[in-house]
Amino acid sequence: MTGTTGAAKVFDIPIDFAQWPDPYPLLEEMRAEAPVHRARLRGEVEVWVVTGYDEVVAALNEPALSADLAAAPRITAGLAPARRRNVLMESLLASDPPDHTRMRGIVAKAFTARRVEELRPRVTAIVAELLDGFAGRGRADLVEELALPLPIAVICELLGVPFARDRFRNWSVGLAMPPADGATLERADAARAEMVEFFGEQIRLKAAAPGDDLLSALVTAHRGEQVSDDELVGLAMMLFLSGHETTLCFLANAVVALLTNPAQLAALRADPGLLPGAVEELLRYDGPVARGVARFTTGRVRLGETEIPRGEMVVVAIGAANRDPGRFGRPDVLDVRREPNPQVGFGHGLHYCLGAALARLEVTAALGALVGRFPDLALAEPVDRLPRRRGMLRGLASVPVTFTPRPPARSSA
Repeated sequence: MTGTTGAAKVFDIPIDFAQWPDPYPLLEEMRAEAPVHRARLRGEVEVWVVTGYDEVVAALNEPALSADLAAAPRITAGLAPARRRNVLMESLLASDPPDHTRMRGIVAKAFTARRVEELRPRVTAIVAELLDGFAGRGRADLVEELALPLPIAVICELLGVPFARDRFRNWSVGLAMPPADGATLERADAARAEMVEFFGEQIRLKAAAPGDDLLSALVTAHRGEQVSDDELVGLAMMLFLSGHETTLCFLANAVVALLTNPAQLAALRADPGLLPGAVEELLRYDGPVARGVARFTTGRVRLGETEIPRGEMVVVAIGAANRDPGRFGRPDVLDVRREPNPQVGFGHGLHYCLGAALARLEVTAALGALVGRFPDLALAEPVDRLPRRRGMLRGLASVPVTFTPRPPARSSA
C-alpha cells in the first residue's frame, strides 16, 4: 500500500473495551490487509492504525510522531472536550522533548531499580495479606480482592501517601472511562479536582517534612525549579493512575489466561522458574494496552509502505504487534516457555514504561502466590460471561474463582 489513502476499507474501532470483548480478530483482519490502515474511532473520527510488529516498533521510535494532542488540531476538534480533559493527556505520557526529557529524567532518578527492588518484601507481604483475606472461604473475586487493591497499596507505598482504597478506586474509574457523554465528563472532572486537592496537600506535607519516598524526591526536584507546580501535581497523578489501572488489568487478564490454558498453568506449577518468562508471555498474549497508544504526526511519516500526512492521529496497536505472526510463531497460543519474546507491551523507545519493573514485580509476586497456594484454583463462571471493565484499557471487572479453602499462610499479628 502506498500513498496517503491506504486500503479502501475503513474499519470501525470501539473506544470502550466493554463493547469489544475480543479485539484480536479485528486487529488480525486489519494487519492481514495492511500493517498500516485507516479506521474510525466511535464511528466518526478517522485515524491511522498501525498493526504490524515492525511498523509498531518504528512508530514508537519515530520523532515526527508526537504524544501531544496539540499536534493534531483536526483530531482535537473531533475528540474535544473529552480528550483534552483527561489528566493523562496533560502529563509525561503526553509530552515531547524537551519537556518529556526533563520530566522523565526527574522521575527516573527517583523511580530507580534500587527503589523498586526495596519494595519486593513489602509487595510479597501485601500479596500474602490479600490472599489470607479470602483463603478460608473457597471463593473470591480476584479483581476486587487482589488485582485492584494490590497496585493501589504498592503505588501508595512508593509515593509515600496514605492508602485509601475506595477513594483511589473511584478516582481511577472516573478518569479511565471513555468520553461517552456529559455525565462521564462530569465524573472525570470531579475525580480530577479531588486528586488535585489530595496530591496538592500531600506535596505540601512532603515539602515540610520529606521522607524516603518517590513523592518526596519529586518535591526535592521541584525545589530545584526543574518542574513547575502544575507539573509536579500532574506527575503525581500520572504515576498513581498509570501505576494502578494498567497493573490491575494486566494481572486480571493474566489470571484468566492461565486458568483457560490448563496445560500452561500446569507447566508453571511444575516449574516455578518459568514464572518470569511467563509474565512476559502473558503481557504479550493479552496485555492491557491492546488497542495501543495515540500519536500525532508533526510532519510526513512513512511507516512501511504507507506515508501519513502531517496533523493525523496514529493509533499504535500494541496488541496487534504482540500477535503478529511475522514476529511470533503461533501468536494466538499462550506459551509460557516462549523464547525469545520481544513483546512490546510496555512500549518501546522514548516512552517505554517507567513502571515496567514495578509491574513485573507485582504480577510475578501475585501469580506465584496464587499458583503456589491454590492448586485447584478455577474460574467460577465461563470466561465469555466475565464482565469487562469499561474504559480504554483491556481488562476485567470481575474474576470470580473457586478453590479448596486453606488456612492463612501467615499470622495477622
